[in-house]
Amino acid sequence: MTARVAKTIVGGLSFTEGPRWRDGRLWFSDAHNGRVLSVDEAGDVRVEAVLPSSCSGIGWRTDGTLLVLLTQARRLVAVAGDKIVDSLDLSTWLPGSGTEMITDLKGRAYIGNAGFDFRAGEAPRATKLVMATANGDLSFASDEPLEFPNGTVITPDGSTLIIAETIGKRLSAFDVAPDGSLSKKRPFADLGEAMPDGICLDAEGAVWVCSPNTCQVLRVRNGEVVDRISTGARGAFACMLGGADRRTLYVATGSVFDFTNAHPKLPAAIETVRVDVPGAGFP
Repeated sequence: MTARVAKTIVGGLSFTEGPRWRDGRLWFSDAHNGRVLSVDEAGDVRVEAVLPSSCSGIGWRTDGTLLVLLTQARRLVAVAGDKIVDSLDLSTWLPGSGTEMITDLKGRAYIGNAGFDFRAGEAPRATKLVMATANGDLSFASDEPLEFPNGTVITPDGSTLIIAETIGKRLSAFDVAPDGSLSKKRPFADLGEAMPDGICLDAEGAVWVCSPNTCQVLRVRNGEVVDRISTGARGAFACMLGGADRRTLYVATGSVFDFTNAHPKLPAAIETVRVDVPGAGFP
């Protein structure tokens, strides 16, 4: 494990998710407060959107419109200023609460979900990744079962999608077809005891993986963990490589919790650590 000192850039939050680097700022969900915020490298924080309920994954349409996944409402909403201008009902497609989301260059959104109601004590079960096109058409991106599909990245050439299976304790990869559908599911990395949440990709093809249950961020390359950053007593829930040189690893941290605790107002923060290899791909 490489010794590093993390710097808190934003505090006073309540469970942070979905960090994305865009236009010189880190955008992220202040999930249980139902807000999307952004922060620049100097620590200037802006409220970008206020939502009617808890939120997680964020992305953008090709025209720059902000998209936000409402986790418990199971809706994908388009936001302009302080108004929801479009809303897509996902309730018949997501058997569990929404998790993460990624958008690609064609405006497609890949949307994960828990697959079961952990707050009601349901036993874990597999689910599928949902794809929403720019026109609002919904389909399963693949028929392959996934165990709690969560953080997702797409390689720079758009050919491969890598996804964290939180309950499965692994990363899996898919080929991406021109129409966005996914095929040829295969192992990317077995993570042992780590339960992966948010992930991001670097220019060497390695994936940084947040592991909230072990309070670490892991760098995975060629199926092996090659670096570890400890987040102390705080769980690491999502990460993004950003900054002007894309070598600042932004980590969403917070109090560790279990799946049976129904949306506590967890103290959370955004922390930063400098790394050697810059970010790449999507988001």
